[in-house]
Amino acid sequence: MKTPFAPLLVVEGITDVAFLQSFLDAEFVTTNGSDVPRETIDYIKEVIKTRDVVVLTDPDSPGKRIRDVLDAEIPNLMHAYINKEDAIKKHKVGVAESSPEVVLEALAFALEYKGKPKGNLTYQDLFECGLMGCDNSARNREIVAKTLHLGHANAKTLLKRINLLGINKEQIKEALNHE
Repeated sequence: MKTPFAPLLVVEGITDVAFLQSFLDAEFVTTNGSDVPRETIDYIKEVIKTRDVVVLTDPDSPGKRIRDVLDAEIPNLMHAYINKEDAIKKHKVGVAESSPEVVLEALAFALEYKGKPKGNLTYQDLFECGLMGCDNSARNREIVAKTLHLGHANAKTLLKRINLLGINKEQIKEALNHE
């Protein structure tokens, strides 16, 4: 039985659609790679006026580029992140290389980039939590991002996502201790 999914789901290509259609009842739009066509952007702009749009791209550089292009053009997108280690099969990285369980979990934690940030953490807070300015900061950010479903992020991006969701220092410390 397929899981119904109401938002429009933006993915990179037809391989992703074929995989996702095996367990999701949803509408999909593909970007056909990192050069997102103007027609696709215009279509998403129309759809987002009446329903949510979730971007689910591969956990790699082209996937990040697609997210950046879409975010620059379209306000109020939601983002679902799959951890890279959960999306590798036969030396290939991508949504289609993950599992239905991984995708459904990512979709359940889709980040909504709407409205004002709910939190007010600062770079000083990240420093105090060991997420920047330390020898193991990158590893600590990966742990927090994975545990809290925030996607791969540098310190600046992580701070933005943490504040959008209203995550506090205690939750960060708990995520670090979870690993």
